[in-house]
Amino acid sequence: MNAIRPLRSTRRFPVPVALPAAALAAACCLSALTAVPVAAATATATPTATASDSGQDSSGSSTGTSQAAADRTLLAEPGVHVLPRADTPDLPSGLSALSWTVSDARTGQVLAAKDAHRQLPPASTLKTLFADTVLPRFPSGLKHTVKDSDLAGLGEGSSMVGVQTGQTYTVADLWRGVFLASGNDAVHVLANMNGSVAKTVADMQAKARMLGAMDTHVVTPDGYDEPGQVSSAYDLAVFARAGLNNPDFARYASTKDSQFPGGLDEHGSYVASFGIENTNRLLTGEKGVTAYPGLVGVKNGYTTNAGNTLVAAARRNGRTILVSVMNPQSGETNAVYTEATKLLDWGFSAVDRTTSVGTLNAAAPARRADAGTAPQSARSATATPQPPEEAHTAPVSSGSSVASPAAWAVGGALVLLAGASVVVLRRRGAAKSR
Repeated sequence: MNAIRPLRSTRRFPVPVALPAAALAAACCLSALTAVPVAAATATATPTATASDSGQDSSGSSTGTSQAAADRTLLAEPGVHVLPRADTPDLPSGLSALSWTVSDARTGQVLAAKDAHRQLPPASTLKTLFADTVLPRFPSGLKHTVKDSDLAGLGEGSSMVGVQTGQTYTVADLWRGVFLASGNDAVHVLANMNGSVAKTVADMQAKARMLGAMDTHVVTPDGYDEPGQVSSAYDLAVFARAGLNNPDFARYASTKDSQFPGGLDEHGSYVASFGIENTNRLLTGEKGVTAYPGLVGVKNGYTTNAGNTLVAAARRNGRTILVSVMNPQSGETNAVYTEATKLLDWGFSAVDRTTSVGTLNAAAPARRADAGTAPQSARSATATPQPPEEAHTAPVSSGSSVASPAAWAVGGALVLLAGASVVVLRRRGAAKSR
């Protein structure tokens, strides 16, 4: 019996060249896609010398490279920092404050500073952070009747506006009590409306971190002295700048006087309302202080432990200069206002003639390894802790296109190479199949 042999076809099947070609094309395309963000990241990581948006150029005594270095390190170092040009006016003499800053409120550029990150008790200037945190949460016309629990826990000797249990106030009334009379009683009512004093303290701490203010540790919402409660001239400037972007904050901070709802006076007689005046003498021009032209607030403070503190902003010719001053040591009457006036004058004269030493723009600074430890007691806060370095690299949104032209060129070349490879391999495969 003859064995059955399998038939052998003489037909040649074409080699499936499309498979290796497709694989090569896919590999090239993946390389192209990878090259774009890599090249973009490389371009982003390389600092570029640019002029600041405050009208400064890079032709002064400091180059763009020194500007980038200043942003990273200068404000983190103790001492007085300014980067003058040939025509920059000298810093004013007679500045005795433990720390201070001068900034352009619009751009956030810090023009000069002394010990900007030194942690010190803030007194009532901390109410700027309280307002940043709570002010947006309640409409100004909302009414609230005060309970005994709303006024519980007020510190002995606290400044008061005159809030009374059983009296009904609008939210706007309470905020005028905070900004004008620096009333800790009004702060506590608003804090309890926010949930509780403890919750408000936690909210303020979170808000400080969100704004990039890493020197602040909040213990009380009103700035009343407590161990561990500290802030810095830098952080106070950040809080004031953020607040001035809120029209309600700006309006309260610049109000010189107002009427506050009354109640029973010390004789038991009912009083419909009484006048209150802003305690910021640089705004009102009271008690031997000359009101500063164009002042728009923001907040003053005083405690035995903190000394005098002040954050002030003034507007002139479309430019707003912001200064923060903490605890002058000269012993002169109204020293905090005198030194703030000098710094405001210098800021207006130097704003277009000096190089920035840092920025108030919100970006979470790098923290020290021991950042999780509680800060020192407010009563021992006169020592200068090592402040954190600032991170001034602008964050990039994950949805943003950050690829540079060079990156797209590289990616495009690889895509074209992938297409050419497909064409060549197909032609070779067709030739072999003939």
